[in-house]
Amino acid sequence: MKNVALYNLGCKVNSYEMEVMRQSLQERGYQIVPFDGTADIYIVNTCTVTNIADRKSRQILHRAKQLNPRGVVVAVGCYVQAGDRTARRDECIDLAIGNNRKKDIADLLEAFLEDRNRNSAVIDINGSCGYEETQLKSSMEHTRAYIKIQDGCNQFCSYCAIPYVRGRVRSRRPEDILREIRGLAAAGYREVVLTGIHISSYGIDFAGGRDAGCSENESYSGYEGSSGLVRLAEQIQEIPGLERIRLGSLEPRIMTPENVRRLAEIPRLCPHFHLSLQSGCDTVLKRMNRHYTAGEYYSCVERLRQFFREPAITTDVIVGFPGETEEEFLRTKAFLEKVCFYEMHVFKYSRRAGTAADKMPGQVPEQTKIHRSAELLELTARQAKLFRGRYIGQEAEVLLEETREMGNRILRVGHTGDYVKIAVDVTNEAEGERTMPVNSLVKVPVKEFLTDEILI
Repeated sequence: MKNVALYNLGCKVNSYEMEVMRQSLQERGYQIVPFDGTADIYIVNTCTVTNIADRKSRQILHRAKQLNPRGVVVAVGCYVQAGDRTARRDECIDLAIGNNRKKDIADLLEAFLEDRNRNSAVIDINGSCGYEETQLKSSMEHTRAYIKIQDGCNQFCSYCAIPYVRGRVRSRRPEDILREIRGLAAAGYREVVLTGIHISSYGIDFAGGRDAGCSENESYSGYEGSSGLVRLAEQIQEIPGLERIRLGSLEPRIMTPENVRRLAEIPRLCPHFHLSLQSGCDTVLKRMNRHYTAGEYYSCVERLRQFFREPAITTDVIVGFPGETEEEFLRTKAFLEKVCFYEMHVFKYSRRAGTAADKMPGQVPEQTKIHRSAELLELTARQAKLFRGRYIGQEAEVLLEETREMGNRILRVGHTGDYVKIAVDVTNEAEGERTMPVNSLVKVPVKEFLTDEILI
């Protein structure tokens, strides 16, 4: 029996795809072993979202070869797709597999093992029309499952290489998604997170292939335009045994009055919305090729707060985008203070070869990026504590996900619907395992902060 070590880098889509690869390999009889030891085969699911991600991917691949020079090193995913020739020249990589061949991992690996010739299974992803279907039966997490509903992106933001390595939008058939979720719900999973490269585009390629350019695609009534994701969530709501539906990263323009009204009528939908912003300054947004203004974004946030009681609004922000002046940065900071997000993920702009932004004048010095990033990280820490603090003195509904030991205390830890982390002390409860087991949904009083990020 061959043993395989797996290492995943990057986004939640990569995590889902790694789970599918793990499942496929186990079904073929491979034994999964820890990555930091000796294995027959090392599989690295790579990322290329930034130059730093490229470097990390190379480092992990080289580390795998160092762990066992005679082992087979397989590079999979975005880094390979973006730089196939570079990957093929790297002597530490024995097999390179592109994004649209991950579902074939077991077949490709077995074919390689038969002749041991260095090989590449990377094809032009932009010529791919249909969604590459896979079915996840279980996940390493036992309460929450990430469900990939689409792949690809048509946005072409000026800083982003993702459309080139993931291709155009390809939506997964709703019946396949619903079948996968029914199976996971029957297996005991209480929450699903809908994820993809650009889930706000879900369904745009179902209208006779108009957007995907694939005439063989079927047409699904109610999924066209910007309402496809909403329609899918409405159908998932009907699945027995499921307690929560959580949405992944969203384009703000999807939050039309009609869509927000319909989302508010889905009882199991978590009031947690990650609306990608990137900048709060209109001139920077235009250079980024983002298709909204700060004012339009703010209207979407206000709309959500009108229909949902104190929803968690989170976002991404890039500092130091080419040409960003101090005045433009201060406009962004003022906008972030005005919106008052629950959390912000702050990124320093990273040049990416092949993108429009890479060639833009006015590249911002690294020290300026570091300074601006620190300012926004301090702001989001304050805003996050303010949002979490609303729970003190209140009762919270928590999905318990894990057991932790902190000093002499035994805690069950989980999240609320708006993704605030709550701990429950079960140290002195003899019946704690029965009354508050992991994977249960419980209501508990909240008294204070346990840490900056956890309430108890």
